Amino acid sequence: MEQPAHTANNDKLTRKQKLKKKLPALGVGALIIVLMVGLDQWTKWAIVKSIPLNGMIEVIPGFFELTYLRNFGAAFSSMTGVSMGFFGILTIVALCVIAYYFMKTDSTKVEFALSLIAAGAIGNLIDRMTLGYVRDFFRFYIFGSPFAVFNVADVCLTIGVALLIVIVLVEEWKERKAFNESSKSSQSK
Repeated sequence: MEQPAHTANNDKLTRKQKLKKKLPALGVGALIIVLMVGLDQWTKWAIVKSIPLNGMIEVIPGFFELTYLRNFGAAFSSMTGVSMGFFGILTIVALCVIAYYFMKTDSTKVEFALSLIAAGAIGNLIDRMTLGYVRDFFRFYIFGSPFAVFNVADVCLTIGVALLIVIVLVEEWKERKAFNESSKSSQSK
């Protein structure tokens, strides 16, 4: 069944209004992405200029050091040997999904988390596509054992994903609590 012209126009108007309402969030999201990708690329550049490959500067003995390593795989050097094209396609698909959910949500917390995830994905994508590897340099020691070496993009990804998990868990808890309270009040009537 065909929609009347006035209904189609109302749908378009609604989409335009939604986009107009979303513009400030898009601007803030873009700013977060540009700043975090800029910081990521600048710190990688500074490490490459300051520390030779596989070199190390101890910052806090036994706890934190700066090192320069090349990661030819994914997180924690997993999937080494997989083509950079695969990572590129995977990242572009992930960025499309992030953009979709960014446009759908009304939560500034979710928008912030998604912006961090996008920044991290873009920062490492730039390395993979231009160099064929990711430059990693933060190394922490936990109880004397080395933790994986990572970079600013990885920090953005980790914080963004952790925030999304917390947001989802808190929202789920709130919904359950509200449901339980409404169930109790309807039972007492």
